[in-house]
Amino acid sequence: MSEPQWELPLTVQSAEETHALGAALGAVLEAGDLVILTGELGAGKTTFTQGLGEGLGVRSGIISPTFVLVRIHPNLPDGPRPGGPDLVHVDAYRLESPAEIDDIDLENTLDSTVTVVEWGRGRVEHLSDSLLDVELHRPLVPSSDAAGGVLDFDTDDDDEPRTVLIRGFGPRWAEQPLLPDAVKGNS
Repeated sequence: MSEPQWELPLTVQSAEETHALGAALGAVLEAGDLVILTGELGAGKTTFTQGLGEGLGVRSGIISPTFVLVRIHPNLPDGPRPGGPDLVHVDAYRLESPAEIDDIDLENTLDSTVTVVEWGRGRVEHLSDSLLDVELHRPLVPSSDAAGGVLDFDTDDDDEPRTVLIRGFGPRWAEQPLLPDAVKGNS
């Protein structure tokens, strides 16, 4: 993939803010959009996707598709975006190559849905000429070694800050999406 059209660095203070950022972004997504989520375990990828689903107006109950690889969440006809796209949620962690991505046949639904791929970097860029790349990172805890810190894997702490970097690639994302000031004004 070429250089991004734009980059938006953000800090979210809690799981609730991660969800709200996802919802704000989900509200501007359209059928055919591809979103790649990257971040270590516990960084908030699924929480962010739950927010995307809310913003898209799809059925609630989004959970990580770790063991099934792909989950489809239908648009709600009586939701906030009736007639909007369904959400296809993919976990590519166990997939080794773009060929394995091709085997799950995302091309069949890509044009009519919003497709979100956790752990998709380096695996799904060939599916579209435009995509959003979203990195979520947990804080580092200071350590005495030369690496400067270690990840804080306290899974009971949903209210620790996360850094988020959103990058837009391709013609669909020539312009940065308009997000509410409360979401984008914290960079």
